[in-house]
Amino acid sequence: MKAASPPPPASGAQTIATSQINGIDQRRRALLGASAAAGLGALSLMDPLIRATAWAAGSDAPEKTEVKIGFIPLTDCASVVMASVLGFDKKHGVKIIPTKEASWAGVREKLTNGDLDFAHVLYGLIYGMQLGLAGAQQDMAVLMGLNQNGQGITLSNQLREAGVIDGESLARKIAGDKRPYTFAHTFPTGTHAMWLYYWLASHGIDPGKTRNVTVPPPQMVANMRIGNVDGYCVGEPWNARAIIDKVGFSAATSQDIWVDHPEKVLGTRANFVASHPHTVRAVTAAILEASRWIDSSPDNLRKTAETIAAKSYVNANVGVIMGRMLGQYENGLGKSWSDAHAMRFHGEGAVNFPYLSDGMWFLTQHKRWGILKEHPNYRTVAQQVNRIDTYKEAAAAANIALPASESRSSKLLDGVVWDGSDPAGYADGFVIKA
Repeated sequence: MKAASPPPPASGAQTIATSQINGIDQRRRALLGASAAAGLGALSLMDPLIRATAWAAGSDAPEKTEVKIGFIPLTDCASVVMASVLGFDKKHGVKIIPTKEASWAGVREKLTNGDLDFAHVLYGLIYGMQLGLAGAQQDMAVLMGLNQNGQGITLSNQLREAGVIDGESLARKIAGDKRPYTFAHTFPTGTHAMWLYYWLASHGIDPGKTRNVTVPPPQMVANMRIGNVDGYCVGEPWNARAIIDKVGFSAATSQDIWVDHPEKVLGTRANFVASHPHTVRAVTAAILEASRWIDSSPDNLRKTAETIAAKSYVNANVGVIMGRMLGQYENGLGKSWSDAHAMRFHGEGAVNFPYLSDGMWFLTQHKRWGILKEHPNYRTVAQQVNRIDTYKEAAAAANIALPASESRSSKLLDGVVWDGSDPAGYADGFVIKA
């Protein structure tokens, strides 16, 4: 079970090296000396990494102590919510106000105009904003990953009644019909669009020849119920809800497409990082601590499910959330299983590190599907957006291990390996593309 015994970190994420520990100890001693010189009590500085609010005897305190973090009602907003509910934010000198939003487009607008300081947000949405693919161009920042896995592709019960049970049978059905098929995702450059397109193409279905629409996550089930969509890709609990409501079945999980894939991130504007670096570090550290707490035991996962089920957060039955959060899956076709790669929030830090290769992957898919017309400088863009410098500071403040590399390697559903070494070649190498 992932919470009781977290899976090994991806790409060699490892315990903090001895040199790092020594460096931390040296920083502690330096800060203790500085506090003594300033007449401060030593006991206030004894939390891991000397508490974020006490760096350099207070000179590194957050510039803004109350911040709004937008979220969409999905299970993977959990670490943002729990950072606030459990007081990890206060430990680092900030107050997080989780702000429930109606759609990813709304999150984008509020990030753009400053109504939100941060957001629980789709990885690809941030990259779309950075390159001007999702509205006006704005320099953005990915501060940390919030979760891996735990999304899904749901098909309608009408398709099941017609003999469709998986990608292969869906491909045969589409090939034999003249009517257009409609599939929903949550944002044009977002994760769910990319999982949906990758899954369809892996089964020989060209997503350029299907009708693809954008629907906010909580509205997916209703749209399937009234026949507006044949299938959709979304985060939990809206795949499990379709099964419970008997309107759809699970054709695939997102971890079927890419085991331990990147999903939501903590995002903000680049200019906010520049003007509020200590606030950014404190908020990231608080959410890192919440992520670690959630993954540390099945009881903590259950407590998290009970908390986020509230109307002010996900607004769903606890049971709908808890099953898949604990890795207890059933697909609506009679199959049940314990998923070894269910949604996870920390994974000893491997979930949270903003790998350059993860950001670059979304760019390759934007190019594959014609959202990007030309190859960007993949690595340069990823280095601009993924704020590894800020993450390392926050990880030190929260005593979180760092991985051995800033990139990682994975084999996806179709057997193709992605490691970030040749993004242009990878993007151009697919048979089905725009």
